[in-house]
Amino acid sequence: MESKGSGRTSVMDSLRGCTMGGMRIKKEELSRKITMPHYLRLAILDAIESKDATAAGNRHFDTAAAAGEAAEPSDCPVVVFINPKSGGRHGPKLKCRLEELMGQEQVFDLQSVRPHVFVQYGLGCLEKMAELGDSCAKETREKLRVVVAGGDGTVGWVLGCLGELHKQGREPVPPTAIIPLGTGNDLSRSFGWGGSFPFFWKSAIKRTLDKATKCPTRRLDSWNVSISMSAEEVVDPPHSLKHVDERSLDLGVQIDGQLPEKLSCYEGVFYNYFSIGMDAQVAYGFHHLRNEKPHLAKGPIANKLIYSGYSCTQGWFFTPCISDPSLRGLRNIVRMDVKKANCSEWEQVPIPISVRSIVALNLNNYASGRNPWGNLKPDYLEKRGFVQAHVDDGLIEIFGLKHGWHASMVMTEIISAVHIAQAAAIRFEFRGGEWKEAFLQMDGEPWKQPMSKDYSTFVEIEKVPFLSVMINGD
Repeated sequence: MESKGSGRTSVMDSLRGCTMGGMRIKKEELSRKITMPHYLRLAILDAIESKDATAAGNRHFDTAAAAGEAAEPSDCPVVVFINPKSGGRHGPKLKCRLEELMGQEQVFDLQSVRPHVFVQYGLGCLEKMAELGDSCAKETREKLRVVVAGGDGTVGWVLGCLGELHKQGREPVPPTAIIPLGTGNDLSRSFGWGGSFPFFWKSAIKRTLDKATKCPTRRLDSWNVSISMSAEEVVDPPHSLKHVDERSLDLGVQIDGQLPEKLSCYEGVFYNYFSIGMDAQVAYGFHHLRNEKPHLAKGPIANKLIYSGYSCTQGWFFTPCISDPSLRGLRNIVRMDVKKANCSEWEQVPIPISVRSIVALNLNNYASGRNPWGNLKPDYLEKRGFVQAHVDDGLIEIFGLKHGWHASMVMTEIISAVHIAQAAAIRFEFRGGEWKEAFLQMDGEPWKQPMSKDYSTFVEIEKVPFLSVMINGD
């Protein structure tokens, strides 16, 4: 298993990754390696536009058969998804560059083509043509690799849609590489794709695509989030959070509040982290400020400066000293139960009174490559009943942040965060009372969670039974 290293990228490492050093990659050779045969590109595009994989597959199989020409599959076909709103909004110029290298039908703007549409119709079309006897389509489907150009939220969105292939028995699941366009880019750092969009990006993109075709794969845990609440709706939920039919709660856990008679339920998946509290509130405000004033989003550095300034206005740093910590801590409204490794019983875990933010972390890579869990010594691990963290160990690390000053010292790795638990499953119960809302986020996508005065809201986190497949860029 791979260790959850911090993955922080130094300035010198970034420069080495962005300069012209190393073997020069010829554009023509790369294009031949990653570009699908023209008739397959047209078939995929037709299936997506018509939203009919079977009809498109039949049409293009018949056309290819009538032409009587056997097409040769490419060595390693690649498709790319771009989020033009991520980070410094490099998407449009990057999209043009990628279309030069592989053809426009293999480059998808996520504002126009959602990843689940590609999975359902694009891959479905290849599978239909393979079923009809097209060996080129069959080999293309089996060899396909995916590159995501975006931030952590975008990568998680695409991984979640690809994960549906597991549920549907449509293996193999294409492995995923990353072009970092976000602010933190922690997933990208964790798998060796860097922490920022490269300065010499035209040449660096060629290297990224070349590495995506031949680097080995690694496995990654992912975690399902289920929210059950009284009959209300989440306003403007993130892409990764979907409204679902009512689901049953695990009643093997003590409930402090009242259970609603009718539940409204949402589900989503995260790959890096899920958090509750002040950090999510700051992220929510920043997210909306960026959308309302896109001219401020000049790039990751500008984003981080704005984010830091905005956090000061939200009381993360400057809460009045006379305020009792017990009145502003999460312990006042949240109960937390966990299942530990190899244990089927729930166990209540007390939340420290001063904690204002709780983070459940899958990677030890958080907030632009920081390691808030810390590199814990064997004696401490044994004392706390923890084990060394890995990206595919089926466990998640839960820590707390007290306030902005504490978070600042944690992020500079002067101290570790407040270690709360290490778990195989988590359940949070929110008791609303006078609190009308709470702020939650997963993988950089925040939302405002409505809370009922009379009934509890429940958030359950459980491991997804299959592992995601990543391409390791190191």
